[in-house]
Amino acid sequence: MTLTFNSDKYKELLLQYQPKRIRNEEENVKALAIVEELMHLHNRSLEQNELYELLIILIEKFEQEYYSPGKSSEPHSTLLFLMKQRDIKQLDLVGIIGSKGVVSEVVNGKRKISKAQAKALGEFFRVDPSLFI
Repeated sequence: MTLTFNSDKYKELLLQYQPKRIRNEEENVKALAIVEELMHLHNRSLEQNELYELLIILIEKFEQEYYSPGKSSEPHSTLLFLMKQRDIKQLDLVGIIGSKGVVSEVVNGKRKISKAQAKALGEFFRVDPSLFI
């Protein structure tokens, strides 16, 4: 059975949560709470996953601008953000993107994330792999 994206369900989610550009810490905390709620759903729907990814992008953009002015969003920071949000340790990524040494280099920013690793990370975190490229 192939899952299909339901635009009507997504519209309902958008109306419920009303995601928008995050401009201050209070809005960031609210967005983080929604991400936390979605993150703990065991079987997120395609529509919930889309909202989840959208919120992560909005949160990361705000945090990059607010906490690190002048620095652009990077795949490495996306990885660190998702690891922190899901309490993922480096060891959890061993076998997903490579050996213990490779994971350490990627997590510590000493090695760029390859396309194959981006795809694996996208599947692991249930997000668009382009976030890591």
